[in-house]
Amino acid sequence: MTTATVEKPSFLKSKIGGLPRPFWALWSGTLVNRLGTMVMPFTGVYLTQSRGLSLAAAGMVMAIFGAGQLVSQLIAGSLADRIGRRATLAGGMLATAVAMLALGYSTTLPAILVSMFVLGLVIDAYRPASSALVADLIAPAERPRAYGLLFWAINLGYAVGMTAGGWLAQSGFMWLFWFDAVSSVIFAVLVWRAIPETRPEPGDGARGGEMREVLRDRLMLAFTAVVLGNALVYSQTFTTLPVAMKLVGLSTAEFGLAMAANGVLIVVLQPLVSDWLGRWDPARTFALGIAVMGVGFAMTAFVTSTTALVVTIVVWTLGEIVTAGIAGAIVASLAPAHLRGRYAGLFGLAWAAAGMAAPLMTPLLKISASALWFTVGVIGLVTAAAGAALSPAIKRRAALNER
Repeated sequence: MTTATVEKPSFLKSKIGGLPRPFWALWSGTLVNRLGTMVMPFTGVYLTQSRGLSLAAAGMVMAIFGAGQLVSQLIAGSLADRIGRRATLAGGMLATAVAMLALGYSTTLPAILVSMFVLGLVIDAYRPASSALVADLIAPAERPRAYGLLFWAINLGYAVGMTAGGWLAQSGFMWLFWFDAVSSVIFAVLVWRAIPETRPEPGDGARGGEMREVLRDRLMLAFTAVVLGNALVYSQTFTTLPVAMKLVGLSTAEFGLAMAANGVLIVVLQPLVSDWLGRWDPARTFALGIAVMGVGFAMTAFVTSTTALVVTIVVWTLGEIVTAGIAGAIVASLAPAHLRGRYAGLFGLAWAAAGMAAPLMTPLLKISASALWFTVGVIGLVTAAAGAALSPAIKRRAALNER
């Protein structure tokens, strides 16, 4: 009698294999789109230098953009459930291309304000549909890996796009707008041609749903509060952290060099650990990542050199890597199939709200850097504790939705 041997998957296959072709079309489109994301990192420079706006006017424009982002996630989530993931993804990308070019050719403040609000409304409209699409296509056990790989594509594309954008900006800002618009169109075409519609039909047990159903879900609301805390901690990277490091005496070049550690770690580690992280309790793993991020940011209170800054960045980046694929998987496990877009929209709303709230912590720097960074650390640890406390309820809901 012979015993059949089970062949173990190769290392590469265990990390990126076994996922359906439509997922890789989504992954490729996300990568292309982020490679073309050149405008937003340089928006402040564009508004003040190319369009001659004052700092106050530029701040008003960015606030209008944030307002658009704040409402976009709920609208896009509802559209993903109503008209479908495919149409929302492709439509959002085409609208982004138009809004980008409109902003690029706007010369007056009213035109810039309108263009920026519309851009805020559509630029991330793809996110709820993308998240729902992954939940539709991927089995629960593989979702952390899938969401982690999408996070990897976003960071890889953004790092390259930002570098190329800085070079292209020297030849004229309109190059950035056109590259961004073209990459959005490519994403839209790829989605339309290579990704089938996955929205559940009534015959699949789905029923009509409204946003109020999501807002009545206390567990989802509690998890959204945890996500808000996580996002508020992370949002310090592009709000208070650059200002704080300037006060410490670090140059922009030194800050940029230190921040490169974040991108390098994500690109190297994310695809290697996503499948492993997916084997553990999702809520507790997410909580662990938030706690590590909180500790990393609290350590910033002691930064006086570039080397010390790199150490803190390494710590909170490890936490970021842990949380990256888990949060989306938790949202997918909480949501009924017919409401996945709306649940993802509420998740996205927490991130948009954190992006607007994070700058409000800057005045703490007038008290002391320690006051800011210890506050951020406490927010991270309290949020982590709350996330861990939700673990039993999240497990029960996930088991119920998998039946």
